[in-house]
Amino acid sequence: MGPKQGGSGGCWCMLWRLDRKSFDAGKGEGNRDALKALFETDPPGLLAFDGDKAVGWCAIAPRPAYPYLDRSRLFKPLDDIPVWSVSCLTIAKSHRRQGLSVKLLDGAADFVQRRGGPAVEGYPVDPKVPNYPAVYAWTGLAAAFRRAGYQEVARPSETRPIMRRMLT
Repeated sequence: MGPKQGGSGGCWCMLWRLDRKSFDAGKGEGNRDALKALFETDPPGLLAFDGDKAVGWCAIAPRPAYPYLDRSRLFKPLDDIPVWSVSCLTIAKSHRRQGLSVKLLDGAADFVQRRGGPAVEGYPVDPKVPNYPAVYAWTGLAAAFRRAGYQEVARPSETRPIMRRMLT
């Protein structure tokens, strides 16, 4: 994690916000600039700090901000509740296994509630093998969502639950 990487393959949390062609064209600096522009309107997520160093990130926005979800065969809307979606949850390697994901997910719920959202939803992985590679867990781990009070509301595949926390 860090300002130069922008996640896996220069994503900068734009994979779920853009169509594939636009995402591929913007990989790296273009996607970074797109994320930076989002900060000028409404924060697109939450950062966790250790001193002045960012060590955790949780991308959160109303579900319609992520067109990928509607294109996905796994993550179609479950109902008419206008959920907000956690699209990325990543922690610096040096700060993992310290409960930071849970704190960010709690913070995401507070963030959404302050904006009048009724629920926050995530699409974490629920690995079936020990030592699951972190590079594939950028949507977070189901165990952290559970510890933060999110309930499994669907399981479209063996390793991909949909977790939701109702706020109202």
